Amino acid sequence: MTDILDKIIEIINNQEELLVFPHFNKSDAWDLGHVFAEIIAEKNHKAAVCIRFVSGQIVFQWAGEGTNADNDYWMLRKFNLVRDTERSSLLNAARFKKKGDTLESRGLDPYRYAAVGGGFPVRIKNSGMVAVALISGLPHIEDHTLLVEGISKYLNIKDVPELPENTII
Repeated sequence: MTDILDKIIEIINNQEELLVFPHFNKSDAWDLGHVFAEIIAEKNHKAAVCIRFVSGQIVFQWAGEGTNADNDYWMLRKFNLVRDTERSSLLNAARFKKKGDTLESRGLDPYRYAAVGGGFPVRIKNSGMVAVALISGLPHIEDHTLLVEGISKYLNIKDVPELPENTII
């Protein structure tokens, strides 16, 4: 299991290293959010999307059919983890599993944090993390995969490494 987790961690690290923005402002958040919403609608998924600056300000939010306030709560918990660690929520989940950690063992309240896929850091090249892109409503690996797909499409970056089919964390 450790070898599989090491490979998953390596793939997610590579995704985060590749998917870096040249700039990111409210207009960019609007455009990126629409990319996510279009993908969700095209695939007929029941999911919600949110983009928040690290300050917590919501700069884009869209809820597809079949979503509810519970999705907002999940996105808030994922946001808290990504904001505090500056790494995707799925990378955190994989690292926790590899080390046998839990949110509680790391001093994090599970009512405020969620170590599951669906939160991805928005980083500006040579600057750092400025926002978090979030999706909720699908199985958590699919939430992460949709984030990577949308950011890759928005940035027009090809050949971003993908998680193996049937990845479980």
